Amino acid sequence: MKKREFSVFNITFIAMMAAMIYVVTLFRFPLLGSKVHFANAVCLLSGILLGPLQGGLAAGIGSAFYDAVTGYDLVNVLITFVSKFAMAWVCGRMLESNVHAGGKGRIDRTALACVCGALTYVILYMLKTFIYQKFVYSFPMDAVWATMLSKLIPSLINAAVAVVAAPLFYHAVLPALRASGLLERMNPQT
Repeated sequence: MKKREFSVFNITFIAMMAAMIYVVTLFRFPLLGSKVHFANAVCLLSGILLGPLQGGLAAGIGSAFYDAVTGYDLVNVLITFVSKFAMAWVCGRMLESNVHAGGKGRIDRTALACVCGALTYVILYMLKTFIYQKFVYSFPMDAVWATMLSKLIPSLINAAVAVVAAPLFYHAVLPALRASGLLERMNPQT
């Protein structure tokens, strides 16, 4: 097992991506009883650029910080951290496993990793909704299913936006990151 060390450079990029996630989350618009934003796309981008652990930390920290600042309770902040971490981790881990096959730079593999990461988040969000509706608020099952359906549609829209945007963002900046040498410093697996 390799020992992982976080250099000042790595910590700086984790903080920068977390800050980007926080800022992007501020810009949201209502849709079907929920809010649509590009934060999930930047969470996936973190997993792509920084790898599973560092990308997961950036996604979790940025999203949890947003929830903490906007008044959510500690339990919701922790749930957000775990679910956003998991989204970026799955995306980054899938790409990390494809690196040796020459798959990191391919848009189809990047998109597939983003789909898996986004679906991980949607599943965790639906699980949270179910647990809160059924066991915390003690709603009847028909109300639980209605609430879950009303949250599933915007969640899938957010996921679709993220799955389209994250690979496009990544492949748009990929040549500049490679030319500057930053890509290898951010995530040596690339």
